[in-house]
Amino acid sequence: MVPVALMFVTVGALQGGIVKLTFFPNLEYDNVQVTFEMPAGTRYAITDSLLATMERCIGEVDEEYRQEYGRELVTAIGRSVGPDAHKGALRVSLTESQFREWSSRDVSNAISSRIGVIPEAEKLQVGTTGFWGMPVSVALKSDNLTQLREAKEYLEEELKKMPELKDVIDDDPPGLREVRVTLNANARSLGLREADVMSQVRSGFFGSESQRIQRGIDEVKVWMRFTENDRSSVARMERMDIRFPDGRSYPLGSIADVQIQRGVSSVNHINAQRVVKIEADIVSTKESVPELLEYISVQIMPGLLNKFPDVSYDFEGQSRESDKTTSSMKRVFPVVLGLMFLVVVFSFRSFLQAGIVFVMIPFSFIGVVWGHFLQGYLMSILSMFGVIALIGIVINDALVFVNAFNSRIKEGMLFDDALYDVGLTRFRPIVLTSLTTIAGLGPLIFEPSRQAQFLSPMAISVAYGLLFGTILTLVMLPALLVLANRTKVFWIGLLTGEKPTPESVEPAVRQELFTGETLENQEKVWQRAE
Repeated sequence: MVPVALMFVTVGALQGGIVKLTFFPNLEYDNVQVTFEMPAGTRYAITDSLLATMERCIGEVDEEYRQEYGRELVTAIGRSVGPDAHKGALRVSLTESQFREWSSRDVSNAISSRIGVIPEAEKLQVGTTGFWGMPVSVALKSDNLTQLREAKEYLEEELKKMPELKDVIDDDPPGLREVRVTLNANARSLGLREADVMSQVRSGFFGSESQRIQRGIDEVKVWMRFTENDRSSVARMERMDIRFPDGRSYPLGSIADVQIQRGVSSVNHINAQRVVKIEADIVSTKESVPELLEYISVQIMPGLLNKFPDVSYDFEGQSRESDKTTSSMKRVFPVVLGLMFLVVVFSFRSFLQAGIVFVMIPFSFIGVVWGHFLQGYLMSILSMFGVIALIGIVINDALVFVNAFNSRIKEGMLFDDALYDVGLTRFRPIVLTSLTTIAGLGPLIFEPSRQAQFLSPMAISVAYGLLFGTILTLVMLPALLVLANRTKVFWIGLLTGEKPTPESVEPAVRQELFTGETLENQEKVWQRAE
């Protein structure tokens, strides 16, 4: 009953958020990246000046750390502007993780808090570059561009209200400022087309080739366009004359509406639908990404879909990568588990004993869950990889125990004596094997370096699962064998009217009788039982 009670407690801890789940583990990095983007068309000097200001803020964070801990936090800062003049980045190199008290996430939060909000910036992101994408990434899809952009703004505002998230950005920034010319009713009545008007506007502002002059072996092209003064404002553009073939001319402002608007810097599609991706990072590594996505899906997205019915959405980033991995595991894992079960059945010649062995698997998961809790880790996909390895180890221990038990039954020992003898003789090998395996995984569990962080969740799953699985093998497995034996004795006696001995209903005895092997051992058992 104790393992069953612990299983209920473990499931409750997972459902209640005491032990949290995430898609991928949060790794510790030795650098922090500051990505910065101003509106398109911003001059290089302005972008570089803002980056220099942010660099000074990073220096203040480093000085604060030095005063508190007496050693440096930041070892180097790299500043770059480009590839466009309105984009820039800072790469902050940190002291190695084992020599500093702040995690890279703590450093990024401190830098973000010190920089604050830059109203003019289109994008400001402070953090580390993950291998699996952003924790929160929502792709909004629609053919209605007006609703799509309004939905994007609505979702960004809602995400910014969540204290667990920071650096809410999207991949649909406004492009360069451009002049848009739209013909009005006067132009239509005069029979003008957009191509006729825009060709003259382009010739006046960009220029058109008027002639070519031969200079020796070189050919010189002569271009004509308005003077710089005539190209300096929209008002002068509206006064330019649009000429007709018959010699008539009209000011551009009288036949067209001239507006300055932001263009489109990029166009993204998924399945032939226009898509805008909104992403956000988590403030703390202890946040459960699945819980955050569930909150967004239940609390935010219904209101968005109700307000913008032409918009649909999908979760991208870590959620999508996790779905790929789990879908693959769902296809392969049942097949592998089924093959393992068949091997055990053929080995014992008993479905019941094979089922008893496989009952150990879910109960070993108790150690996995509480091992992550004690080590301060969130359970992730990598933890599940460790569970797969754990299954093989737990089944192997159970196989050794049950096989030794069957051998003693074949030798003619009474059921209780055989079970007691196996418990004594297999105790030392099982415990020593488990302890040496756990000790070997210790360095991976407690190693703080980035190289070991990929393996730490798997090592925790194997070590703590094996620790609890060993206890199950030595305590729960014998109890299940006794329970199964008494159940078979009861039902066989009920159906036949004659109560059999506990040994006679065991698969090892029935196997000998079925194969016609000697009955000497069984006669000894029955004589001792009498």
